[in-house]
Amino acid sequence: MLSGIKVVEICGIGPGPFCAMHLADLGADVIAVERADQGANARTNLINRGKRSVSADLKSAEGRELVLRLIEDADVLIEGMRPGVMERLGLGPEVCQARNPRLVFGRMTGWGQSGPMAQAAGHDNNYIALSGALFHNGTSSEPPSTAITLLGDIGGGALYLAVGLLAGVLRARQTGQGTVVDAAILDGSAHMMQLMLSTRNAGFFGEGFQRGNNLHDSSHFYSTYRCADGEFITLGSIEPQFYTLLLEKLGLADDPRFARQWGSSKWHEMHQHFAELFESRTRAQWCEVLEYSDACFAPVLSPDEAAQHPHNVARQLYFERDELLQTVAAPRFDNKVVIPGPIPGFGEHTEQVQAALEDATASVWR
Repeated sequence: MLSGIKVVEICGIGPGPFCAMHLADLGADVIAVERADQGANARTNLINRGKRSVSADLKSAEGRELVLRLIEDADVLIEGMRPGVMERLGLGPEVCQARNPRLVFGRMTGWGQSGPMAQAAGHDNNYIALSGALFHNGTSSEPPSTAITLLGDIGGGALYLAVGLLAGVLRARQTGQGTVVDAAILDGSAHMMQLMLSTRNAGFFGEGFQRGNNLHDSSHFYSTYRCADGEFITLGSIEPQFYTLLLEKLGLADDPRFARQWGSSKWHEMHQHFAELFESRTRAQWCEVLEYSDACFAPVLSPDEAAQHPHNVARQLYFERDELLQTVAAPRFDNKVVIPGPIPGFGEHTEQVQAALEDATASVWR
């Protein structure tokens, strides 16, 4: 879908490379500019799949000139340095857009390009803590559990950068003018809180925003439970018809203790009963009872287990290449499954890309 879009990625760690991979999965031509110290484990680095790899020293005049030549006909540049680093390298937005006025300059950081904390070090859990997104993780009796990077680096960072970049490309194609995209994990993870913020109006949080005073933490019908074999299952039976079906399948349809789904004063008691019930059978046994129904149920699977689940197999969600488990491109268009390109070796395309640049320069003077 993004065929014809050229992306130059100044390789870093985390959300920037993931964003570039996502664009490559969707058909963009992504050239990853890697430093000499980024070559370790190149062949197992899944987020480099589908890209072309070029090695360059950005502190050298040759490396900087290579980047400037690459962006002359590019649509997008992605970088994830601290604010000001690209400028000090001589590759800031003003310099790059002087070469290519329609370039969309994507900047991926944790705190953003401005503000008192812009220059401070940080990681995923710090950004989602300050945004408010970490607040409700875990139970009220324990500290908030650190979320995996899906909430910050990927959800609040990489995917927001991707949307911003594509919006910038659309604008550039309409006006001929590029833009600078300031994608901060802080901003993106805060923006993702909109749905949670709106649920206050539905009374899911009682008085204000107290930890442990919401259905995700305390209710019996939207929770995760341990089974007899030590594995886990999840419930999400919010709507009354789904809750009714859940009770029927659990043999509790006539139990008066569960009649008032939203009687939150009894949630702890009902949660304890559910916990004892689910621990009486294995995960596989509960799947036989509840899976494929409208009870809003799913087993908690490891990635290896997920790759073997019948639904995921039917959708061809996972695949293996060179003994590495991967997922296919997402989202899908016209119901087609897209297998992304291979993982390049470190600097594998350096000579090819440089030769193409030389040919392009020569053709101008012919």
